[in-house]
Amino acid sequence: MNKNTFTLIDNRDQTEYEYPILGASRGPRAIDMSKFYQESGLFSYDPGFTSTANCSSTITFINGEKGELRYRGHPIEELATKHNYLDVCYLLLHNKLPSKEEK
Repeated sequence: MNKNTFTLIDNRDQTEYEYPILGASRGPRAIDMSKFYQESGLFSYDPGFTSTANCSSTITFINGEKGELRYRGHPIEELATKHNYLDVCYLLLHNKLPSKEEK
């Protein structure tokens, strides 16, 4: 049976902890470990938060390793070089770039 979960096993006593795998609008999926401490009494350790998402967002996407920053699906360098200030303001207010008629 293929479940959309991730199971951790504590090798000290073979206790299993099962967590849902969350979808992603872009980039890797994530394991929802919000109840990990409550269930296990342990914290996860991720120095620098290199593999930790602190929130869910469909607005921005950041991939520091690849130097990728997107806003509403648009690469930030495209917004900075191919669109004017009012286009980006429209995107901020309406969640999309303006059409020719909306300019």
